[in-house]
Amino acid sequence: MILAFIFLIIAGFAAGLLASVAGLASLVSYPALLAVGLPPVLANVTNTTALIFSGIGATVSSLKELRGHWKKLMLFVVLSLFGSIGGSILLLVAPASSFEKVVPFFILFAGILLFLSGRKKDVSTSKLKEAHATPHKRWWVSLISLIGIILVGAYTGYFGAAGGVIFLAILSVITDDRFAVVNAMKNVIAFAGNLIATIIFIFNSQIDWLMVIPLGFGLLIGGYTGPIIVRHANIHLLRALISLAAFGLAAYLFVTAYF
Repeated sequence: MILAFIFLIIAGFAAGLLASVAGLASLVSYPALLAVGLPPVLANVTNTTALIFSGIGATVSSLKELRGHWKKLMLFVVLSLFGSIGGSILLLVAPASSFEKVVPFFILFAGILLFLSGRKKDVSTSKLKEAHATPHKRWWVSLISLIGIILVGAYTGYFGAAGGVIFLAILSVITDDRFAVVNAMKNVIAFAGNLIATIIFIFNSQIDWLMVIPLGFGLLIGGYTGPIIVRHANIHLLRALISLAAFGLAAYLFVTAYF
């Protein structure tokens, strides 16, 4: 049991880093829970619960980046949760298994979008500011932004694979904020989603709280560390690495869905 706890703390730290930097925590945390003997459904619920701690750590660590952005962020959170609830309801009608063949393409598109959004901002920041200058264009940009957040929220509520990366990609496109700010907003949105899901799980499912403790501790430390890395990292390289990770996940899910 002690070795399992140590293993989960280490896995949680790695997952917390991935969560707060790229939104790919479940690549580590979910398999770690399976490795210590939890069945898939219980591991999934326990993983979502433990991810709350990554959100707490990342939010506290990102207060500097979030300063002055709370009003916009709260709107994004509400819209995301609204979409997530809709996605969860849709899941009751059409099981996620029926969606598996489409998911790899969504993740691939998110990786491409994230990669290109950085290049676009580097070469045409002034043009984007001009596009936002007229009321007519501001209205369309705002509408597309709201719809995009709702749709990504619905996706995460319905299926959830690489939802953080997709949020990172869409926020990179619809805002003019620095990558560190966009990443911080993504972390808060993911935190809110996991918190709501956990509240639902408490009343409707089983959670292995004994496993949540070590995994959550590691996630808390990793989640706090991630924004610090983003703050000082080479953003161009980091964005490229996250995009490559999304491409790799898309390829893996494509193989598992079609072969």
